Amino acid sequence: MYSDEYFMKEALKEAQLAFEKDEVPVGAVIVFNHKIIARAHNLTETLTDVTAHAEMQAFTSAANTLGSKYLEKCILYVTLEPCPMCAGASFWTQIGQIKYGASDPKRGFTNIRQNLLHPKTITKSGILKEECQNLLNKFFKSKR
Repeated sequence: MYSDEYFMKEALKEAQLAFEKDEVPVGAVIVFNHKIIARAHNLTETLTDVTAHAEMQAFTSAANTLGSKYLEKCILYVTLEPCPMCAGASFWTQIGQIKYGASDPKRGFTNIRQNLLHPKTITKSGILKEECQNLLNKFFKSKR
């Protein structure tokens, strides 16, 4: 029941909420002990804040839930590969794992030669990749 696919589907629900708000459809959940402790989606347009990415919103929510700025025993599930800003923030949270769906060949953190993540952070990509990518494609197609 508590598989990577289960939690990515929950992140996709958040991405759908962003889509419905005309935000870039990226969603995130943070899991601690097999339980979702934070849910978020992009709010950059809604909040008029370029830093209001799904991951950033989720980090703040999870830190508040746990009462700690460190998330080393948590897993971030996000529908799109984090950008360098979000990867840098994940470094400071010391998040244990990052699992993402679609890759971002233009703006993803893996395009940076230097690793932006905490040395102990484990990553996994491609979880429900097609579903994540399809929602992004649908959004950007509607903008053209």
